[in-house]
Amino acid sequence: MAFDPVTDYPLGTRRPDLVTTPSGLGLDDVTLAGARAGSLAPDDARATAATLALQAEVARAAGRVQLADGIDRAAELTRVPDDELLAIYTALRPGRSSTDELGAWAARLDELGAPHNAAFVREAAEAYRARGLTADG
Repeated sequence: MAFDPVTDYPLGTRRPDLVTTPSGLGLDDVTLAGARAGSLAPDDARATAATLALQAEVARAAGRVQLADGIDRAAELTRVPDDELLAIYTALRPGRSSTDELGAWAARLDELGAPHNAAFVREAAEAYRARGLTADG
């Protein structure tokens, strides 16, 4: 059955068949009993890029383009390892990184398949540079 972002929202109620964990478990398999029994992995509490993409479609259908764009960026970040994501977050704090360092993080995001986030980091680097908020002044 095709996905309809208007009638299939909320996904968990109307289309739970479309929601899975990173390990492939269905939404019905993610239970407190399963967690207590140890049958869930920590990643089973994470959203997948596919689920986030569906949520972005829902937001676009409702006319919430900026929200949809944010969800699309979140979907891209599911491909970024946790340690690198934390390092990028830290690097984006004003005064923490040089313009070149932020450029290197943007390039890394491109490598990881996160072009919208890479563009965000490049935009931040330019804004920080213009305001004197980079480590290199």
